[in-house]
Amino acid sequence: MSKKQNKEGLNVKKQENFSEWYTQVLEKAEVVDLRYNVKGFEVIRPWGAMIIEIMFKLYEEELKKQGHKPVIFPTLIPEENFKKESSHVKGFTPEVFWLQKTQGDNKLALRPTSETAFYQMYALWIRSHRDLPLKLYQRANIFRYDTKATRPLIRAREFHWIEAHNCFATKKQAESQVQEDIGMTETIMHQKFGIYFLAMKRPKWDKFAGAEYTICSDVLMPDGKFIQQPSTHLLGQHFSKAFNVKFKDESGKEDYVWQTCYGPGISRMLASVISVHGDDDGLIMPFCISPVQVIIIPIFNKENKNKILKEAEKINEKIKSFGLKTEIDAGEKRPGEKYHEWELKGVPFRLEIGERELKEKKLTLFTRDTKTKENIQIKNLSEIKKLGQEFDERLKIKADKFIKGKIINCETKQKIKDTIKNKKIARINFCSVDRHGEKCAEFIEKELGAEVRGVLANKREKAKGKCVICGKTAKEIVYVGRGY
Repeated sequence: MSKKQNKEGLNVKKQENFSEWYTQVLEKAEVVDLRYNVKGFEVIRPWGAMIIEIMFKLYEEELKKQGHKPVIFPTLIPEENFKKESSHVKGFTPEVFWLQKTQGDNKLALRPTSETAFYQMYALWIRSHRDLPLKLYQRANIFRYDTKATRPLIRAREFHWIEAHNCFATKKQAESQVQEDIGMTETIMHQKFGIYFLAMKRPKWDKFAGAEYTICSDVLMPDGKFIQQPSTHLLGQHFSKAFNVKFKDESGKEDYVWQTCYGPGISRMLASVISVHGDDDGLIMPFCISPVQVIIIPIFNKENKNKILKEAEKINEKIKSFGLKTEIDAGEKRPGEKYHEWELKGVPFRLEIGERELKEKKLTLFTRDTKTKENIQIKNLSEIKKLGQEFDERLKIKADKFIKGKIINCETKQKIKDTIKNKKIARINFCSVDRHGEKCAEFIEKELGAEVRGVLANKREKAKGKCVICGKTAKEIVYVGRGY
């Protein structure tokens, strides 16, 4: 790589300074532009927008497969809706963007989340058990006046996400939906995007406002901080009672519906994809979500340009016929510059085609994650689809290995502090994740610079001995780490 190319690329190593690496890769790979003049809001450029669009598509396909149907709700929510569920309004009031102009005496807000918008309408739509289950979702932007330091895609004031809002006749059905939501996170975020997560049931003091309980998908980033990914909430009957969402069962008896909601934040998930898979040369995009899966680089001079480009177009059409996303970079830049640019964007495969390749009927195939080159015969180009599946599997395995060795059993406060300092996760015996343990959690936050993230949602772990913080009998095993 030339000095010029290196200057145009990343000039910091991911392991040495993740924060600066992340900022540079967003800018230089043209994912976002941070120069928009409103704090906490960024412009998502074409490369980032195309990735997000594919991620949305995969998630929505899975939601529809599980029986959800799409809707589109207004961005504005009247204040009176928030006030109907008291604990919910208390939880979100500090983060709400209120509009200066009102609807009479009723203030209007940009939605921080849409429970209070959906459930007003659910009260009109649901009458009978025949209307259940009701499983709807929308693709939407939400707005939260976050007062903490913002970070592009990671901690913004505008999120691009999906929210699903579901109604059931029984609590058992609602809890089954919560498990289905965790399964969707596994199917899409882990199996497809290659992002390992810990499904954590949040402590009572940290659950979603208005929910019975909350389960979040926590992802450990390279800087040792957790980023919260899709969360699912058992809302119980709190909102249905507040909004009068009732149904009559088969006997004619009237009752309130049981509700859940689920929120995959697609823009935030992209932050994890970038951070977990990327390297010192830029992005590494999973094959299944890369806007360009195969970039074709024709190598030509003035004399053979037309011939090479003509052959490149034939190869391009051939690869497209296999259902793959491909593109030709026919610009005037030198081949080395093109290689560098597309590696920075994280395209999984590069095909190089010049006089030698045409003569031998073999193309040079470069694989982004392994940085290896090999020859592939033109007649065997259909193999790239299988190579793409292997590419994604390698990324997933590598991400899974990253978490191993990062969870440390801690028996003392000092060991918790050391573990957090070393960018790892502390696993500790803890007194209680109900209100009785909140003081211990406050100590961890103030004195140790970390947070109690919760208990494992799908595995009951038995505590032994005393709480590491207060010395009382431990009832839970909790995971402690830093968060954004």
